[in-house]
Amino acid sequence: MNIFENMEKYDYEQLVFCQDRKTGLKAIIGIHDTTLGPALGGTRIWNYENEDAAIMDVLRLSRGMTYKNAAAGLNLGGGKTVIIGDPQKMKSEEFFRVFGRFVEGLNGRYITAEDMNTTTEDMEYINMETDHVVGLKGKSGNPSPVTAFGTFKGILAGAREAFGTEDLKGKVVAVQGVGSVGYNLCKHLYEAGARLIVTDVKKSNIEKAVKDFNAEGVEPDEIYSVACDIFSPCAMGAVVNDFTLDKFNCKLIAGCANNVLAEERHGEILEEKGIVYVPDFVINAGGVINVYEEILGYNKERALAKAANVYDKVSEVFKISKEEHIPTYKAAERLAEKRIEAIKNVKSVYLK
Repeated sequence: MNIFENMEKYDYEQLVFCQDRKTGLKAIIGIHDTTLGPALGGTRIWNYENEDAAIMDVLRLSRGMTYKNAAAGLNLGGGKTVIIGDPQKMKSEEFFRVFGRFVEGLNGRYITAEDMNTTTEDMEYINMETDHVVGLKGKSGNPSPVTAFGTFKGILAGAREAFGTEDLKGKVVAVQGVGSVGYNLCKHLYEAGARLIVTDVKKSNIEKAVKDFNAEGVEPDEIYSVACDIFSPCAMGAVVNDFTLDKFNCKLIAGCANNVLAEERHGEILEEKGIVYVPDFVINAGGVINVYEEILGYNKERALAKAANVYDKVSEVFKISKEEHIPTYKAAERLAEKRIEAIKNVKSVYLK
């Protein structure tokens, strides 16, 4: 892989490779853009196929965080960490404290938080070595419920666009991934009267959703082709791709997963097919809104109120899309880029 060529493509600022032989830590911190403030993004652990796959993931995810934070109106740049390995085998106090020291070494340019396969307990170990971590117990805590709440609000805005009403009673929603965020989203959808079809790589997660929400469980590969009104991706990214595009049997795609489109051209194809797509970094901003409130001085009611504004942000994306005759993924980028450019202009005024 030509790393600098990939960094130049979307103007990434920094990639930091962190290694500790004793604990087995192999982490990559990606910082995409710090125009709006320090780069904030979670730490995820995944057993990547190879190092190139991990690098590409941290590049995609950190850029996504730049756009997410900008579109949400937060004074934060975009960053992310990926740790290579099996989360079931490598976690320990020592492991996360070593990683915390690497974060501390960036002197506040990067702020981490929990993400896939990391927890609030893991963040507490990191916090023993650095203050540049959010999502801590006793403060904002687990961001999953707020992420799910914001995503639900975004689905309502998407439903209004796709169906002419935000009433979900009787609507069939296929939820891919019912872990922490997906489960909480299912709760909101169920209470709104939706009928759920769910899947997950963990059978126990499927069984819990089936039991708690009277959902129908299907195998992971089946979820793309089920007859539904709304497909809600809430697991790994790149699920809208060359292999799945012809399988979708829905009118709306809206969920809390990151990087839903494998390539930008897939957003164009969804548009051609008449499938409404709610861009991921706009709809799933509830979690980062929640942890940003921790930086300001956490207030749960204020965090939920700001997460509810995801509805308005999604509606604004649809407005830009119609006015400029562009797909929604491009409209979302316009929304974020407009704010970055505006603040870049503000910062042109020198302050000592």
